[in-house]
Amino acid sequence: MIRTNLSTRPFYNERSVQLILLAIAVVVVAFTAFNASRVLRYSRSDTRLATQASRDEARAADLRTQAARLRATVDPRQIDFASADAREANDLIERRTFSWTDLFNRFETTLPDDVRITAVRPKVEKEGFVLTISVVARSVDNANEFMENLEQTGAFRDLLSVEDRMVCREGLAQCENPQDQQLSSTLQALYLPEVGHAAGAGRVGIRRR
Repeated sequence: MIRTNLSTRPFYNERSVQLILLAIAVVVVAFTAFNASRVLRYSRSDTRLATQASRDEARAADLRTQAARLRATVDPRQIDFASADAREANDLIERRTFSWTDLFNRFETTLPDDVRITAVRPKVEKEGFVLTISVVARSVDNANEFMENLEQTGAFRDLLSVEDRMVCREGLAQCENPQDQQLSSTLQALYLPEVGHAAGAGRVGIRRR
């Protein structure tokens, strides 16, 4: 029996080769489609961003024009008035943080028996609250004692008397003798309510500006 292949064209497994080529072609087509879709998406996004950037630039230019027009029409005096109103509003806000109860509690613990407070006027300053305190005392020593007590709390600083004079005691029209006189003094102090009690200070005298 003859087993030799006498054909002039050897036999090949063409089906396997075709399947491999088909698979490669499918992969190439898939990658091509994917790349094309990404390019298309990026192109659309770039176009949209460019359009948005153009609109934003146009809007910014319009706002700059409006701002320039408004600056040209604003009266500088109106700006000054607005600044004054703002400062007044800030002062009102500061006054809301001022506690009369705390202040009177401090007076209650520092006021000598022979001293009477007749008026208190607070004013908001950059450093804190400036108090103008009108008092009537039996003597200068009593007024000194009150000032010393205030300073020892640590909440009252730069204490001084801006005005002091001798007046007749309440209910007397004329002072017939020195015992009928009392001291009327106007004190001024920087009040820092957030400061706690400090160590005792030296004796304070009636100090004039």
